[in-house]
Amino acid sequence: MLSVLRNSWALLLGITLLMLGNGIQGTLLGVRGELEGFSTGAMSVVMSSYFAGFLLGSQLVPSMIKRVGHVRVFAALGSLASAGLILYPALVDPIAWTVLRLLLGFCFCGVYIVAESWLNNTTTNETRGRALSLYLIAQMVGIVAAQALFTLGDAAEYELFITVSVLVSLAFAPILLSATPVPPFETAKAMSFRQLYRVSPLGFVGIFLLGAVFSGLFGMAGVYGALEGLSPGQIALLASSIYAGGMLLQYPIGWLSDRVDRRQLVVACAVLGALACLLGVSGLGGYQGMLAAAFLVGGMANPLYALLLAYTNDFLGTEDMASASAQLLFVNGVGAIGGPLVTGWLMGKIGPGGFWVFTGVQMALLAAYALWRMTRRKAVEIEESAPYVPIAGTGATPVMMTTIVDEWEEQIANEKEEAA
Repeated sequence: MLSVLRNSWALLLGITLLMLGNGIQGTLLGVRGELEGFSTGAMSVVMSSYFAGFLLGSQLVPSMIKRVGHVRVFAALGSLASAGLILYPALVDPIAWTVLRLLLGFCFCGVYIVAESWLNNTTTNETRGRALSLYLIAQMVGIVAAQALFTLGDAAEYELFITVSVLVSLAFAPILLSATPVPPFETAKAMSFRQLYRVSPLGFVGIFLLGAVFSGLFGMAGVYGALEGLSPGQIALLASSIYAGGMLLQYPIGWLSDRVDRRQLVVACAVLGALACLLGVSGLGGYQGMLAAAFLVGGMANPLYALLLAYTNDFLGTEDMASASAQLLFVNGVGAIGGPLVTGWLMGKIGPGGFWVFTGVQMALLAAYALWRMTRRKAVEIEESAPYVPIAGTGATPVMMTTIVDEWEEQIANEKEEAA
């Protein structure tokens, strides 16, 4: 682990700074939008546009990299992202914010793709798993720390927006200074939707539902907190609880996934997530109950993403994992666009509790569908199941999925050697 950290510390520092800047964005806009009198419906469109931009970036940025190279794409998108972040308080209008969020989703996707390409190029087959773990930790530390940073400023002023822009600008220095030449950029050809659904209906439907869950949680948490009348510190702690749950419960659930029928684990996680939402909407325990609900929902939703990917791979050969993962990434992105829109609509109809209702319904649907699928297909033998690799469900890119596939292939090869 120390050798990986020694080789990749600059890239990991850059990623942490990027997550610091981007992590404040959703919470800050949710609170500032409420202060400016934006409707819940308008804010849901603003928040949704980021995920539309991210999906667009995942499809277009690879071709941009092939055409002009990693460095130019990184510099151009980084400059646009930094400029876009500082324009929010200057263009206080829902339409302008929607356009800016769309642009920032596109830019951040591209920046992550390039940074992950360089990170992947610094690893070997032996160190890739440890590098992935460090990358996941860097992401989560940056996002959680961003919520603490949010409490140090006033959402009604300019300072936080300037801070976010500066953090993103500073993130480019360690990444560019440590970057090494990378091999030609390659992406897998996506599997057809029909073929993917036939391979794993649960993986297809589950990843789609989780896309809506992630975007609803992370996109609308700030809006929800503002509507509930929480203080900036309370909103930041609420958002941090979601991320912290996703980080801390990823590994124990991953350990279980290699030892039990994964569909049973999907059902258990989804049911616990739905019950946590019930706790959140009920108001039991006051603010402490709200934090517990946020921790559990994040802790169940984030591992479910990696769990469903691993379950899908149980029915694939290693040669098909990359193409299936590329299509699942797109399916997740389509689901993510609708999450804030439906969450915002529900919050407008029934009040702030719509935030919990939407997520709880998605979790309940996933549990019900997984139970039904258990009646349609036999369980995969534990010894024959694909390995579980931790991955953050928020903001996965084509490069990260390619890295995950490489790690799957390496683990499968090692398991075959050990069995032989």
